[in-house]
Amino acid sequence: MYCKNCGNALNVGDNICTNCGTPAGHGTNYCANCGTQATPGAAVCIACGQPLASGVNVNPYGNQAVSITKSRMAAGLLGIFLGAFGVHNFYLGYTKRAVIQLSLTILGIILSCIVIGAFLVFGIEVWGIVEGIFILTGKINTDGNGNPLGE
Repeated sequence: MYCKNCGNALNVGDNICTNCGTPAGHGTNYCANCGTQATPGAAVCIACGQPLASGVNVNPYGNQAVSITKSRMAAGLLGIFLGAFGVHNFYLGYTKRAVIQLSLTILGIILSCIVIGAFLVFGIEVWGIVEGIFILTGKINTDGNGNPLGE
């Protein structure tokens, strides 16, 4: 990552350029991805194709993943209404837990010809409802990457 104001190389996680004091991601003189001097008024970097224009959502850390804030309300409601299928955990990025919930629900549906299957599905649904309530009340307040949930 490079400072868009002076072209100085920045370390991952730097919020301010140590050379010019400009906040990371601000400026229009250099490409944040490759450090090449930008042509005035250019929309993209000639060297690497990274967007330069203001108003374009650009990841200042190059090719690293961008975190997207997940909605607390959406996750909670998914947990309450579709919790047995693990939809809320897929949404939040807790894939392993979601696959377990979905697998146990499918197994319970298959075993519903025996009474035990209905109890299994009921138990997984209660698990999903409890998680949905925990999400809505803030006891579960981060997604699978550790990012805080938005409102």
